[in-house]
Amino acid sequence: MDGDPRDGDPAQTEKGKTIDEVWSGDWVADRLGVALEDGGAPGAPRLDSLLGLALRRNPKRAHLLVSQVLGKHVPQSPAVVHAAGHGLGQRVRALLGEEAAASAVVLGYAETATGLGHCVADGLGTAPYLHSTRRPVPGVATAGGFEEAHSHATSHLLLPEDPRLLAGHGPLVLVDDEFSTGNTVLNTIRDLHARHPRGHYVVVALVDMRSPADRDRLTAFAEGLGARVDLIALASGTVSLPEGVLAKGRALVEEYEAAPSQPAPSGPCGGVRHSEESGGSARSARSGRSGRGSASPAGRPDPVTRIPLDWPAGVPDGGRHGFTPAHREALEAALPSLAGQLADALGGAPGRVLVLGNEELMYAPLRLALALEESGAATEVRFSTTTRSPVLALDDPGYAIRSRLVFPAHDAPADGPGDRYAYNVKGAGFDAVVAVVDSAGDTPELRTGLLAELAPHTGRVLLAVVPAYVPAYAAGGAAAGAPSAAPAAAPSAAPSSLPDRQEPTMTEPALAEPLRGPAFSSYAPEDVGWLLQDLSGVELEAPTEEREEAIQAGGAHYAESLPVEYQPSEAYQELYRSALAASAARMARAVGTVTETVLAERSPSPVLVSLARAGTPVGVLMRRWARARHGLDLPHYAVSIVRGRGIDANALRWLAAHHDPADVVFVDGWTGKGAITRELREALSAFEGFDPEIVVLADPGSCVRTYGTREDFLIPSACLNSTVSGLVSRTVLRSDLVGPDDFHGAKFYRELAGADVSTGFVDAVAAHFDAVADAVDDEVKDLLAADRTPTWVGWAAVERISEEYGIHDVNLVKPGVGETTRVLLRRVPWKILAQRGAGADLDHVRLLAEQRGVPVEEVDGLPYTCVGLIHPRYTRGATGADGKAVAAK
Repeated sequence: MDGDPRDGDPAQTEKGKTIDEVWSGDWVADRLGVALEDGGAPGAPRLDSLLGLALRRNPKRAHLLVSQVLGKHVPQSPAVVHAAGHGLGQRVRALLGEEAAASAVVLGYAETATGLGHCVADGLGTAPYLHSTRRPVPGVATAGGFEEAHSHATSHLLLPEDPRLLAGHGPLVLVDDEFSTGNTVLNTIRDLHARHPRGHYVVVALVDMRSPADRDRLTAFAEGLGARVDLIALASGTVSLPEGVLAKGRALVEEYEAAPSQPAPSGPCGGVRHSEESGGSARSARSGRSGRGSASPAGRPDPVTRIPLDWPAGVPDGGRHGFTPAHREALEAALPSLAGQLADALGGAPGRVLVLGNEELMYAPLRLALALEESGAATEVRFSTTTRSPVLALDDPGYAIRSRLVFPAHDAPADGPGDRYAYNVKGAGFDAVVAVVDSAGDTPELRTGLLAELAPHTGRVLLAVVPAYVPAYAAGGAAAGAPSAAPAAAPSAAPSSLPDRQEPTMTEPALAEPLRGPAFSSYAPEDVGWLLQDLSGVELEAPTEEREEAIQAGGAHYAESLPVEYQPSEAYQELYRSALAASAARMARAVGTVTETVLAERSPSPVLVSLARAGTPVGVLMRRWARARHGLDLPHYAVSIVRGRGIDANALRWLAAHHDPADVVFVDGWTGKGAITRELREALSAFEGFDPEIVVLADPGSCVRTYGTREDFLIPSACLNSTVSGLVSRTVLRSDLVGPDDFHGAKFYRELAGADVSTGFVDAVAAHFDAVADAVDDEVKDLLAADRTPTWVGWAAVERISEEYGIHDVNLVKPGVGETTRVLLRRVPWKILAQRGAGADLDHVRLLAEQRGVPVEEVDGLPYTCVGLIHPRYTRGATGADGKAVAAK
């Protein structure tokens, strides 16, 4: 592996290979059984010449494919890095032809492929370039967004300076470092095609690792889109993953992270040490190099030298807001002079030099490194960049990540502070490291963090700062090329000394940005942001009977698995459609009433936070009412709350960091016995500023003060599961999937798109807004003057029913139409109690009960239209062979 920290002698491993013969994926392959299988394309390089393997802590993918030619995790010759992308761009140009190439736009993915995409645009020659970003920029409108489900940090924004950049009809070239499932590409194309349809997409990657099923899915997707989709890669193949690889990988990571200073057990590649204990031991003076990789004699870091860069005016530091052919021409003209400035700062015979970029800032430092390499001023030049992605590091020649440096973020990221990483730098014997950051990252935290971490592992540390480009119309008309809210830079020519090394500062971990449609959920991105993590790739569904037995036996919590999604029959779907037609106006009136009450009593500009998932359609409708009747664009998020476990604390932390907690209004669909109302109040007692009072569309249990109605009527969204809730599952909270700094999880059932009625449901209700407006005004006036103190009449009824029917567990009594429907769809029902004479509101309940063999008993004196009773003392013997309930003994 070029750039690996290796000893200078040809030491033998236990396999009899010299270190130079060991593949940097051997360690993972031998322990997990992971294998790379070449696709066999004529003339393509072997996958093991392009990729190594490492391990990471990630619930969706245990292994990490580590590119040897990307310039991210592995220091590499900048000429090799640039040539890989440039060559791919030339292949795209040949595919498109001159005429189509002239109208093409290139889009790269943050953070890993920002530089690669730029190099592809260089090879294409005439194409403007844009890369996605995870750094919101005040004053710059978002032109799109999507999610990268398997990534450590998933949310991508598109922030072009010229909004017309993505609005053309020419080919769109999408560039990523690897394709594993193709989901990220599909999410991007789906989002952009909905905004600006075009006829041709070209997907470009260093390696294409999709399975045959994933390839077929992309083909079918393109056919459904009515567009051509081509794919170009340096090499293709598949990753062979044995059964249980996630669990095995997780166990390995935990083993080595738990004992960082202990030698690992001997394996096929010999003894291994965790890199943070011994990563510097491999520093060498091979091939006559000086190997001046040590701290100063007194143990203090050497001074950091600032390099005054004469960056060309008006040239962006990268493609965050777009990079045009004119920008490329201006940069090319300036590069020889910029390389001279680097060489002057390095001085004579600088030896081995690493130019280290910073997260999304890959292209500018790559071009600086390439110009320095071409100048011949240094014996050897290598290029890599820091990253957000946490990867296990092990000092073994058969492992791709030999060492890591950990330091805090230094550019005030929008998602909060967190750790960042530089891999394969410690112990690599670099005589000098040139750290390149943009002006937004030139902060005191840079000096006490990254630069302080680098100093003990190299002879010299130099700092080059390029201006963070901001469009002229943004940030109050700041000049193009000016820093974006960055601190003033120190005098450019004056070297300065770092303070003594400090113990790392304890910071709050960074949180992901909300998931949004169409990448996650079928709602429009502006309708709701989901403060959840996407677990779509995890098998979580279990048969209803198995779940019920485990829950009642105390061996599992209902939030640790998911029921198999109920697929309604045509007769049931017709009932849903009839119910929606009959109750849409009634529901619109309740939506208007609860929204107007909130605006009058709680906040004139509330932040709606729905409790996923029953509350989410209601939150979407409340947001639409506020926009339609008042022109308000209310923020709306969905969060998880779990009975017995509380609300997602990380979601609250995110909300508090982005909004005034006093403006947050929690929204749910309806109250049953008020369990979630109590749960929310208790959970919020540990957080300052949030109002614990929930607002609901229907409050038949008389549990809250703010509601649309207290009637127990059929809310049509209660009839279905994910297909009326944005194709999102109920939420999941399981310790092996949700870490202490993670949002709760949920799945996005993309495969059910053909049955999705989520948007149709919202549109059908919203169509009645104008017609019910006058009635809403009258009702709100009466409500604001009325005594709405909760009576908790529903709770009293539930306690009575629990005792009368010998259940003795209020959690098995589910009152109201909505809760009864949930019992029939997700749990093992025992019987249904129906208010005598209840009409069409219960048609769907009667049909479901008939399908599951559940008796419906008409009773008097219910405060609800119906109540669902879950089978008490449940075992799988409580159902017959056909799954229908039988009488309890």
